[in-house]
Amino acid sequence: MIAVVDSGGANLSSVLFALERVGAQARLSADPDFIARSPKVILPGVGAAGSAMQTLRTRELIACLRELKQPVLGICLGMQILYERSEEGDAGCLGVIPGTVRRLRLAANLTLPHMGWNQVRGCDPRGSLLLPKEEEESYFYFVHSFAAPAGESVRAVAEYGGAVPAIVEWKNWLGTQFHPERSGRAGERLLARFAEL
Repeated sequence: MIAVVDSGGANLSSVLFALERVGAQARLSADPDFIARSPKVILPGVGAAGSAMQTLRTRELIACLRELKQPVLGICLGMQILYERSEEGDAGCLGVIPGTVRRLRLAANLTLPHMGWNQVRGCDPRGSLLLPKEEEESYFYFVHSFAAPAGESVRAVAEYGGAVPAIVEWKNWLGTQFHPERSGRAGERLLARFAEL
């Protein structure tokens, strides 16, 4: 059973439907005990970091999430709030991955948000649990204006005026900047791999 954290984001139904399509059992929950007992957890997110953290605070989920030892997948904003801070509203985040999420700094000919389909390629010789070698260079759907910092946690990137972290992995914490639930077959395969971890 995968606990999908009820973080108040607009993509909750899409995540649940995508998991159903790949045959994974999942349940939406804001119950800290259920989340803590689940073998795997997904933290979806859409919107602003400060608002997302306030929702988690109101639902008394922050301590529970920080203490998880099972595989946790953050999606889009859910990935960003795994870091210590976000420049978006100077928000303090969960702090389970070191670093600060920053606004994308782009050339004048590129627009924010970075939105649409983009190719993702591995960038770490250790490989990725979420994106095996044979899946590298698949296309996924992005919508974001902020990005994780470069560093040891980054396992795959997309190009948008430079390398943008697309997949991060740090201990039991995994994240995708893109939306696998909106990324067709490639996204479904990624969610199926997470379900099988």
